[in-house]
Amino acid sequence: MGLLDCFANLNMPSCIWFERDRRNAYASILSGLLFFTAWWIVIDSATVDPNQIPVGYWMCGIAGTLSLIMVNSVSNAQMRGDGYEDGCMGTRGSRIWIFIGFVMGFAAVIASCSILFTVYINREKKAPGVALFLQNTLICIASIIFKFGRSEYAWH
Repeated sequence: MGLLDCFANLNMPSCIWFERDRRNAYASILSGLLFFTAWWIVIDSATVDPNQIPVGYWMCGIAGTLSLIMVNSVSNAQMRGDGYEDGCMGTRGSRIWIFIGFVMGFAAVIASCSILFTVYINREKKAPGVALFLQNTLICIASIIFKFGRSEYAWH
């Protein structure tokens, strides 16, 4: 009896993510991968030459990250008014919250684009500016995929 014979009758349960609708799992994986890649790019650019990205320019990525959290903390049922009656302002408050979140995300992309073209376009090293712009663009795309790529009723 070999070592592999011990595992012959071992049955592994199937992964719960892939039993039913796979849309939620794929949207979560893709948006998480984009978010990770966005921060990886800008951190890598900052470690190559720490003096190329001033501290204030990191605020674009932080605002984009806060935008992702704000946009995805409101469910679609709250937006429609189906499952959210209480609270400070009810459905109107959740709509204002998500609007502010989207404005922050797009403002972060616009600010990073402005930094790229006003600060880094005339320098010899353009990579930090491109990294900032790419970071905020990927965070914005990840936020949109995570918000609209998932189905709320897939697990019911």
